[in-house]
Amino acid sequence: MKQVKFLDELVSCFEKLPGVGQKTALRYAYYVVEKYNVEDIEKVCNILIETFSKVHKCDICGMITTEDICDICSDSTRDTKKILVVKDPKDLLSIEKAGGYNGKYHVLGGLISAFDGVKPDDLNIEKLENRIQNEKIEEVIIATSLTPAGDITALYIEKVLQQFSDLKISRIGYG
Repeated sequence: MKQVKFLDELVSCFEKLPGVGQKTALRYAYYVVEKYNVEDIEKVCNILIETFSKVHKCDICGMITTEDICDICSDSTRDTKKILVVKDPKDLLSIEKAGGYNGKYHVLGGLISAFDGVKPDDLNIEKLENRIQNEKIEEVIIATSLTPAGDITALYIEKVLQQFSDLKISRIGYG
């Protein structure tokens, strides 16, 4: 089936969303064109622009927030001696939703991957080192995925953090 040319750019925008392939993007484009009115489109555009202009990374951990420091970093009831290292904000939110962890977090912003062109310098690792030194962290728990990129990233972080002799470094269990 040949696609309608005037929808190409809209389809291309939807394809950038995670888990959205060409067929789904085309379905979204048709839906928007057929079902949305001008007010709906303006509302979506305004919300996207407003959200994008307000949201940034927490100055401490790298979580997305609208404040300088996120709610988790500013929560005085959390264990300040532990940091759980995660790939991205979505992973942090999943762990928070599950409950059971009451320490601080550190968001890397990705995983080391030669395939994707992500190098260690592209990640938020230097800030992690500074936090360990300045905040007197006793334990770092690495919670990267059980994938080649997750394993490489975890091993790299472990190697970098070996400079802190009193620091306990562990990984979350999988099974």
